[in-house]
Amino acid sequence: MHEQLLLRVQGVNLKIAAVHRGGATEPIVFLHGFGTSKEDYTDITQRHDFADRAFLAYDLPGCGATECSDLGAIDVPFLVETARAMLDRAGIGRYHVVGHSLGGLTALLLAHREPGRVLSFVNIKGTLTPEDCAPTKQVLSHQEPGDLFQRFLEGIRRGQGYSSGLYAANLPHKVRPGAVHGIFRSVVELADHGDLLNKFLALPFPKMYLYGEECASLSFLPLLDANGVELAEIPHSGHLPMYSNPVATWKRIAAFYAGDVSQRIPAARRW
Repeated sequence: MHEQLLLRVQGVNLKIAAVHRGGATEPIVFLHGFGTSKEDYTDITQRHDFADRAFLAYDLPGCGATECSDLGAIDVPFLVETARAMLDRAGIGRYHVVGHSLGGLTALLLAHREPGRVLSFVNIKGTLTPEDCAPTKQVLSHQEPGDLFQRFLEGIRRGQGYSSGLYAANLPHKVRPGAVHGIFRSVVELADHGDLLNKFLALPFPKMYLYGEECASLSFLPLLDANGVELAEIPHSGHLPMYSNPVATWKRIAAFYAGDVSQRIPAARRW
């Protein structure tokens, strides 16, 4: 069911564009990344291995079809408060969470604040260390005049990674430029000073870190592995596995929920 929900978060009026489905199980809450939208996850309705799963996905403030009365108020802490308000509005107590990129960072801080409500966390290339947001930091540090969003967009267009062209084409239609600076600034601040990696490792429930093969050189992957985080490397993809290889991504998430150890990276292929 598609809905538009009216919320007021930290004095800001929001009209949240959401899609959800009820079910007998605790819901999966999906949080999309910067420049994407709730539609990244709506194929869950086509997957037989998720047939009985309740879910909630919505466009973050500043993104997609969600309307926000004050774009300048949007940063990562604001997104966390919005997520809490959405959970309360939907009557969701305990839940599984899946978050990609900016959504993964939002999910991490949400889960860190209220770990007792979270049953599991699939972190799809969410920010954990400064190396995750090097392009964002580079754009913010640019000294020449010009539009921040346009500089970021041009950098994506010049990129050679999987799905970079598709992502660049989506960006102007899925992000409000007025929200960009606050989001970027807070992501970089949290990556540098938010102790995100240790927060992630300390979460007391099953966790999976899912990433495309282009990201297999991330320096912290061995540490995640050594601390019991399930790793899922998706072939033929990079930062956007939901775009580049959605079939493998959905299959891997389903295996995580089913406890299917056959899908895990063999020990011989690890570090």
